[in-house]
Amino acid sequence: MPVPDEIFRDPVRLAKFADRLLRHGSTRALVFMHVCGTHEHAIARAGLRSLLPDSLRIIAGPGCPVCVCPPEEIDLAARLALEAGVVVATFGDMLRVPGRISLAEARSRGGDIRVVASAAAAVEIARHEPGREVVLFAVGFETTACTTAAALLAHPPDNFSILSAHRLIPPALEALAGMEGLALDGFLLPGHVLAVTGPEPYDRFVRLTGRPCAVAGFEPVDILLGLESLVRMANAGEAGLVNAYPRAVRPGGNSRAVEAMARAFTVGDARWRGLGTIPGTGLDVHPERQRHDARHRFALAGETIAVPDDAPGCLCSRVMIGLAEPEDCSLFGTVCTPETPHGPCMVSAEGTCRSRHLYPAAGSVGGTRTVTDREGGAS
Repeated sequence: MPVPDEIFRDPVRLAKFADRLLRHGSTRALVFMHVCGTHEHAIARAGLRSLLPDSLRIIAGPGCPVCVCPPEEIDLAARLALEAGVVVATFGDMLRVPGRISLAEARSRGGDIRVVASAAAAVEIARHEPGREVVLFAVGFETTACTTAAALLAHPPDNFSILSAHRLIPPALEALAGMEGLALDGFLLPGHVLAVTGPEPYDRFVRLTGRPCAVAGFEPVDILLGLESLVRMANAGEAGLVNAYPRAVRPGGNSRAVEAMARAFTVGDARWRGLGTIPGTGLDVHPERQRHDARHRFALAGETIAVPDDAPGCLCSRVMIGLAEPEDCSLFGTVCTPETPHGPCMVSAEGTCRSRHLYPAAGSVGGTRTVTDREGGAS
């Protein structure tokens, strides 16, 4: 029978696994990076950093797909709405992410920009308004990309197209592992992404870098189990990939989703906010589906205009790659708040700065939040 998720947030079990992690110890300081906004939110909300041994540090990487979307791609979506007069459909987190202007600003200037909950909802807009061009500004990692692929393969109407800003995680980990000034001992991998892809795409990364990796779910005990696996491997000098989330992640992943992405997209190079261009991390609409590719349909090739990654004084680009903590930024929690965000890390529900702002005592290194969460537990 399936194990209820409540077991993985039970305070008694959480204390037990935290104590077990403390007993593992380490002869040296260890730094692990997660690459998932949901992990950061769960870690901050449950106060997990306050339960870790002094020798262990977990830092946030580029795990928020909204945050890593470069400003020039936001600019393209805004220009489609304002200059080409198309309906731009996108997810709610994208509205206030800064480019030259945000999509929210473009909407205030008359652009028809609509929030949708899924790619299928954007297709429905196109079906109900056949006289309008509808472009889905599609952002997200493999978890979301497979749903965009399904929409492309389901014979959408002729007035529907995709502006793809989808990104792939494994090659980005290779870039992070080789980044100057970033000494990482292992990676905590996002369970929802690997539920789609399976663990196999990460085998190459482990072989190339010799870094241990552990797949983790999103309840507090899930995360501690993943960290325990990483500590064990790091202490033994081993490089491997441990699946600490077997109730959701299986070998091979979701084969239908993987096949859909292969049919709908081709892999190309892509720029990430804060990381620059990383080879093999972008998903472009497959040439066989060019009629539904907004870049081709509206002749957008070569149309990008350079936009700085960060607003003056904002450290989002450094926060996203683990070279700074939100608390290091002079704007954090003062002029930059969820109500007045200066950078994508504060805009998105998956952004590191937003999570730390919501749970300040728990999120920062050395926080003192207890095991029991006054909001009722992490999700």
